[in-house]
Amino acid sequence: MGLEQNCNVEEAVMNARDLERYKKLLLAKREELLMAVDEAGGIVPRAGPGVGDLLDQASADVEADIGIRLRQSDADLVRAIDDALARARRGTFGICEGCKQPISTTRLEAVPWTPLCRACEERERPAG
Repeated sequence: MGLEQNCNVEEAVMNARDLERYKKLLLAKREELLMAVDEAGGIVPRAGPGVGDLLDQASADVEADIGIRLRQSDADLVRAIDDALARARRGTFGICEGCKQPISTTRLEAVPWTPLCRACEERERPAG
């Protein structure tokens, strides 16, 4: 393996202090998401037929759809965070599930719940 394929050894090794910091970031984000659901009451807004004209009802339907999508997105993110915490317990946090190479510190700082390095993420992303 050449140097160009290898990360800096310092960057590649996840020390206990860094792992603990990432766990705290993940737990804080998870708590934030769960609090947002609690504050919203966990109730999806009612859609259609309701009070008002067709425009009001259409607007209510769109708002309900957006609410459902946001809750689904939040649920997906909580699941991704839980998966990242499980990887931390297994000792595989920060290792790409695709290529088994270390995920860059820059990527982990931006998206600590990611299971993939940038290259593998781009390969898995559908073209479009």
